[in-house]
Amino acid sequence: MSFGKRVIGIIRSMGKSLFSKDSLGFLVFMYALGIVESYAVLPHWKGAEVYGNLYYELFLDLLILTFFISLIPRKIRKFPLRTTVRGIVYAIAYSLAIVDTFCMVQFGNTISPSMLLLVGETTGNETAEFLSTYVNFEVVFTTELGWVLLVLLAHIIYEVIKWKVKGVRYRLERIGRVFPYAFCLLSLLLIILGWSDTLTNKKCMVRHFNCQTVGDVEKDMNLHPMVVMYQPVYRLADAVFTNRLVSLQLDRLKAEAEKVERMTSEQLGIPQGLMESKPSNIVLIIGESYNKYHSQLYGYEKKNTPRQVKMEKSGRLVKFNDVMAPWNLTSFVFKHLMTTYTVGDNGDWCDYPLFCQLFRKAGYQVNFLTNQFLPHAKDAIFDVSGGFFINDEILSKVQFDVRNEETHLWDEDLLKDHARLIAPPEGVVDTVSVPSLTIFHLMGQHVNYRIRCPKQKMKFFPEDYDCPQNTQKEKRNIAFYDCAVWYNDSVVGAIVDRFKNDDAIIIYFPDHGDEVYGPGSLHHCGRNHTTNITKNIAQQEYEIPMWFYCTKKYAKRHPDIVVAIKKAKNKPFMTDAMSHLLLGLAGIKCKAYRPQLDLLSPQYNEKRQRLMQHLVDYDEIVKSK
Repeated sequence: MSFGKRVIGIIRSMGKSLFSKDSLGFLVFMYALGIVESYAVLPHWKGAEVYGNLYYELFLDLLILTFFISLIPRKIRKFPLRTTVRGIVYAIAYSLAIVDTFCMVQFGNTISPSMLLLVGETTGNETAEFLSTYVNFEVVFTTELGWVLLVLLAHIIYEVIKWKVKGVRYRLERIGRVFPYAFCLLSLLLIILGWSDTLTNKKCMVRHFNCQTVGDVEKDMNLHPMVVMYQPVYRLADAVFTNRLVSLQLDRLKAEAEKVERMTSEQLGIPQGLMESKPSNIVLIIGESYNKYHSQLYGYEKKNTPRQVKMEKSGRLVKFNDVMAPWNLTSFVFKHLMTTYTVGDNGDWCDYPLFCQLFRKAGYQVNFLTNQFLPHAKDAIFDVSGGFFINDEILSKVQFDVRNEETHLWDEDLLKDHARLIAPPEGVVDTVSVPSLTIFHLMGQHVNYRIRCPKQKMKFFPEDYDCPQNTQKEKRNIAFYDCAVWYNDSVVGAIVDRFKNDDAIIIYFPDHGDEVYGPGSLHHCGRNHTTNITKNIAQQEYEIPMWFYCTKKYAKRHPDIVVAIKKAKNKPFMTDAMSHLLLGLAGIKCKAYRPQLDLLSPQYNEKRQRLMQHLVDYDEIVKSK
């Protein structure tokens, strides 16, 4: 037999194995399941669409899987090995499809890292309570899950008929003799049509699963082209992978936390008489996506920060004029903020102490009221990346004395949390002498500006803007943003009012800025996650407002700090060093504290390089001619 005939014979043999009647059933039902499940988990919002390359990529994935299964021996010592492997694949595929669809129906999200993280933290009692609450007949009979179960039912019927009815089995065998040749042509056509986009997505998957940290995963999700985990098995793999990276960084943080727990008061450098010599309250308000050039306090034409302007005129509020953020991503900012790590330090952020733990160890009560970083099943990777070390049970306990349990639609409701969890009852004088650090983490002007201000409090409208270069839709977004700034001003004003009669210092700054059709990008809104940072991007997205407010009692007791604040208002500062500033205010002079990073310290280094994304010199770009 010639070599050519042998090759043709091998191909024909593989074709019969690859496209047998059993392979036909596998391909048809797995393909049907993938398509149906993709539509079942499609969000209900307007414009939601399935993955554009779904039909081609799913077929190619299944074709490759079928090929590898066909290479498995049919039997080993009468054990039906190939059939068993198909059965395992069926069990995994249907189980994941049902779970994925159930998660979307009940929680509004498919399998995700945050969901897997919550599952890992669930106890036996919580699991039983979960099952009794969410698993019921109403869920089973939803349209979404119903379609998935219908495919499963059809598959079961097919398998029963295939083996029990001789006529059907005979016809399938006849189809199996003709099917390989027709299917080869169809497969070749589909491979040609979908190969390019499929290969691109697979390259993105390789890049994604080569990430070394959860921060790298987040950055990868901002790249273009972006990886699409278009099937439950890929989403599960991503969730497992991301949580493994989370676990590695949590272990390093916990190792640092154990070192802090072993520290003594001498190592913390706490002065005698801390309660008498230091402020009763340090209040930190962290905003979100605040464009400094859209603030009346900094000269913006719209009167959207009247309360802050009034506080400045009273002499109590001192605004800072040269402050920037190390990143334009909330999660990255928080990793710098909540530890004593700063840009340029050796190692990674998770190798440094959590500054709130240092405060607690020094005798401060630490309160954390957040409207963003509480664990939810439908959290995106950005929320997981920013909040996993805050929400971990062990690290949460070492950092905070008091936390709120749920987020709110409006930031003002954090004040209700404060009144319920921290503030003394109305009419009762707070005589507790323990100093406190209270952190308010607001939703601020985050992403969807339209829902960041209650409708009844809307102050600005498209017709208020004389900017012919912008479309009507863009003017509407600008108005929504300015309303969000206006509402944010009312919230921070209310927080100041809560503490104005106390011995307190209040610090406000946002995590980063946001572009709102500013100069240099007249038709861009949001943030650019690029390393090619222009002057416009640096000013709009990295430059931020920051101010200090000192109450009358605080100013009277700490005139030296008030003087230091006024002297520092024009000094360059990057918020990655905020922990050192706060440690200095509290008088905690431990090994982790570095006075050269403390804006109010006489030893502060004004010439420190301020790098955006650890790469680009802010001052070199913004202040160059």
